[in-house]
Amino acid sequence: MDGPVAGRLKFGLAVAAALTLAACGGGGSAIPMMDAGEGARAGAGNEHFVGMHPNNFTIHGIDVSKYQGNIDWAAVRASGVKFAWIKATEGADHMDEKFLENWNAAKAAGVPRGAYHFVYWCRPNHEEMGWFKRNVPVDPQALPPVLDVEATPTSRTCKRTLYKPEVLADMRAMLNDMERHYGKRPVIYVTVDFYQAILSEGEFSDYPMWVRSTKHPPNVPYGSRRWTFWQYQSDGRVPGINAKVDRNAFSGDESQWRAWLAGK
Repeated sequence: MDGPVAGRLKFGLAVAAALTLAACGGGGSAIPMMDAGEGARAGAGNEHFVGMHPNNFTIHGIDVSKYQGNIDWAAVRASGVKFAWIKATEGADHMDEKFLENWNAAKAAGVPRGAYHFVYWCRPNHEEMGWFKRNVPVDPQALPPVLDVEATPTSRTCKRTLYKPEVLADMRAMLNDMERHYGKRPVIYVTVDFYQAILSEGEFSDYPMWVRSTKHPPNVPYGSRRWTFWQYQSDGRVPGINAKVDRNAFSGDESQWRAWLAGK
């Protein structure tokens, strides 16, 4: 995932210590924008996943934005890509310049695709969802919408510290709005630092989770948390795309993928 205000900076132990103090103080977890690291903890219950490799999965897809440039979607499909998540919006006033082109071309090529919204934490949640709904068509054949939740430490315009109770309330409002409008249970995309500070106690476990983990199998940073999609590579190469691209795996086999699509 990406965005003009986004960044994946590795932050420092002092900030992690501040997070711990905030939690101990009874005010809930806060992210003064930290990253606990993708090897921070292993979880019980996923031991059989230790050493798992993306090649163990049969259903693979990509996620794209303007940074992938002009995409030959027919070539993408011919390469074996089974799904694509396409960046649509960010905050309440930014639309990805390539969204509509990618949205229409992917469908024409027969690639199942869905749209994602990158949350900008300094705008009211109803404004963000209003912007997403204004720009992303309701298409019964599309994949569910995605709420992309990340810390944005390099943002020049949003220096907000994220406190768990406030963030969970905003997320709940946005997820409910997405589901009402599109008629499908949204997917939550999450990075390691955000997950460990905000979602590591089982929050939103009734939603499909799309996890980022490019260094380790998902069970290492996400413990026993169930996931549906795994973003395992940020510099992949796919025919039809001249730039590097994120690559993702679906957690099940071909029959489970068809069942998931049917229930989307």
